[in-house]
Amino acid sequence: MTDKKKVLIVTQEMQPYTALSEISEIARKLPQYVQEKGMEIRVLMPRFGTINERRHRLHEVVRLSGMNIIVDDDDFPLIIKVASLPGARMQVYFLDNEDFFRRKSVFENAEGKPFEDNADRMVFFCKGVIETVKKFGWPPDIIHCHGWMTSLIPIYIREAYKTEPLFHHSKIIYSLYDNSLGETFTDGFYAKASINNLEEDDLGAYKNEKGVNLHKGAISYSDAIIQGSESLSDSVSGLIENLDKPILEHQSEEDYLKAYLEFYNTLLAEQEVEG
Repeated sequence: MTDKKKVLIVTQEMQPYTALSEISEIARKLPQYVQEKGMEIRVLMPRFGTINERRHRLHEVVRLSGMNIIVDDDDFPLIIKVASLPGARMQVYFLDNEDFFRRKSVFENAEGKPFEDNADRMVFFCKGVIETVKKFGWPPDIIHCHGWMTSLIPIYIREAYKTEPLFHHSKIIYSLYDNSLGETFTDGFYAKASINNLEEDDLGAYKNEKGVNLHKGAISYSDAIIQGSESLSDSVSGLIENLDKPILEHQSEEDYLKAYLEFYNTLLAEQEVEG
């Protein structure tokens, strides 16, 4: 009997915990569907302060907690929590830190202005995801990223963690949605995002003539792209025009689960050919 294929879902939101956009519903239904089709699933997301720990029965996973993540030369403790997803035989892991995630809103303050430390929070989350998977000792065959907050994971896996055997055979999928806060980041983002052995110049793919472009960088370092939003702005859709990578176009609500699974299987078949 062959081992189950392992799929890591990394998302910035997920029902019933957070529901900011279409991402939350896709991230809720997809892992359960894929698991029911015989794959092994892990889901990681931020533990935003809007999530009610008591209602959703989150509790700390002591064996996974205790790491420190360095962001902009400062150490921040990483706390891992877990909850059982209602209506599914599946657990969701939450990455928590008091400095970054305890506030009672997600990306913007009460006046609707993006938090000044959103870039720091993103770096913490993306590096924390990879360090958590390393602690799992769990080599994912597919890593599927949902939302701009996950967009550093492709470059981190391909460059900052390129010597880590756990990810050598992983296929990275980036779901492209028509939202991002990257345009609100300053040029200081590149220094903050330069973890491990990365230099600021290594993040050139995350830059365009207007400044920080998170989607552009994520697409550059991913193996395949899914158009998650039905409509994309011209600037976003232009990123995948003539792209020489597998692209799954936007799927209807009735079809996307089956289409995503077929897309996974196509990439896994390529993975086996590559050896």
